[in-house]
Amino acid sequence: MTSTTSQQELFRFLEDRFACAQACTECARACALRASLVDPDGTENQELVRRKGIMCAEVCDATCRVLSEQNQVDEGTIRVQVEWCRTVCLEAAHVFDRQPGAEDSAAACRACARACTDFLATLN
Repeated sequence: MTSTTSQQELFRFLEDRFACAQACTECARACALRASLVDPDGTENQELVRRKGIMCAEVCDATCRVLSEQNQVDEGTIRVQVEWCRTVCLEAAHVFDRQPGAEDSAAACRACARACTDFLATLN
């Protein structure tokens, strides 16, 4: 491997890491907003939307913090956190799909899941 190749891989790693952190931030905002719009005393489906929105916002926020740490978290921990984030985002997107008016939140969750997948591909 040449130094140019390893430098390109490093740039891709950092770009994907930043893109994942940015997508997590956007998803956390969308999910927190979606959860806040649901009546806490609503139907069972509304309660599911609220809970999934809160959980997704919290997981995305935690993932963004992990990705923002500079060399303080090992790669295995990062992988587990990002995989968890991807899973939670996809679950939330499926729940939001069944909720009228939640299309933007579902899209943000799917974008975050894609960014997580892209970032995971840069890890060894």
